[in-house]
Amino acid sequence: MRKHYLVYLVSIAAFFGPFVQTFYTPLLPEVAELFRTSSTAVSLTISVYPIIFAFMQLIYGPLIDKYGRRKILLLGFLFYLLATLGVSLSDHIEMLIVFRILQAVGGSVGSVAALTVIGDLFEGNRRVRAMGIYQMLVALGPGLGPVFGGYVGERFGFHPLLWVMLAISTLYWLVIYISLPETGMNKVAGERFAIRQFSDVLAHRSGQSLILLGIMQYTVFYILIILLPSIATDAYRLSPTETGVLYLPVSICLIIGSIVCGPVQVYIEIRRMLIATAVLNGVSVLLLAMLSPVSLTWLVVCISFFGFSLGLSLPLQTALLSSELSRMRATATGVYNFFRYQGMTIGPVLGAYFYPFGYSSIFLILFIIYALVIVIISSRVTPA
Repeated sequence: MRKHYLVYLVSIAAFFGPFVQTFYTPLLPEVAELFRTSSTAVSLTISVYPIIFAFMQLIYGPLIDKYGRRKILLLGFLFYLLATLGVSLSDHIEMLIVFRILQAVGGSVGSVAALTVIGDLFEGNRRVRAMGIYQMLVALGPGLGPVFGGYVGERFGFHPLLWVMLAISTLYWLVIYISLPETGMNKVAGERFAIRQFSDVLAHRSGQSLILLGIMQYTVFYILIILLPSIATDAYRLSPTETGVLYLPVSICLIIGSIVCGPVQVYIEIRRMLIATAVLNGVSVLLLAMLSPVSLTWLVVCISFFGFSLGLSLPLQTALLSSELSRMRATATGVYNFFRYQGMTIGPVLGAYFYPFGYSSIFLILFIIYALVIVIISSRVTPA
């Protein structure tokens, strides 16, 4: 019971990262008016966040391996609290942008720390189940952020919303301080960090494969996210509210896949299941290319299948990475997160650039690339 409590505790730290990235997106017009600035400048406070968030994965990994999970999580989250205070006190757009950058610096600690703690606490299938809980909460973050921010912000305003976030975050930090023990200091504490630790991860056969798969999946995921409003509007003439509802099947099915992954993995060796779920996810991309233009019903079925297969795959990746690179678990997690989060940047850029050529063509090209990725990882991640 204690271990499962800790899984939820640290997974909430990872939940905060994507939640904070998106929580005031429904208020962007109000923020632009409040700070007397352009919508472009306000959008920068959102778009700068994932760039810093991804980069900090490389910093926190070695720090967590060297100094311990609890200490770095508490320090990183405390930094996030101070940055959130700065965001709350911001009275001009430049100040808001700076503190949003600092918010990303502190908030990004949760992704690495949570995966590392879970890797310390569990082995085998129990680790896959715990990783499923982590992925479920992380998947909830970007979806619940705008819902919470829109509800509170519409009733009380932008700055009161920030103070509410600061209060919730402070309470959570206190819970971590009281409840979280150190889980991994005996592993590598005291070792000096060297750049070669990054290259060791990149040179590892499974590490290479998991990073390649993570980049591919996140790129496709964020291309889908950026294209969905255009598909809904151009092909099916949906309203903004109806378009927003389209995101629900993706998120819900991703969560279901994350939950189902653990029980299913009892019966299938983890490497075989990793390859099988990657194939399923690749097939879902092909179905998007073939069936999403046919009807709105098929579009919903395709995006639901994509979300479910992605949810099945992600816990396996983090569990296998934690097992194969256990001695530098946090560093490996940081490198893996850094590269797969590049898809958060690559996806929207590619989606916006190639949309004029037709979204079916985009998904077909993505499927071909995905098929090549699956062939590569199949040859490198050998089932035990």
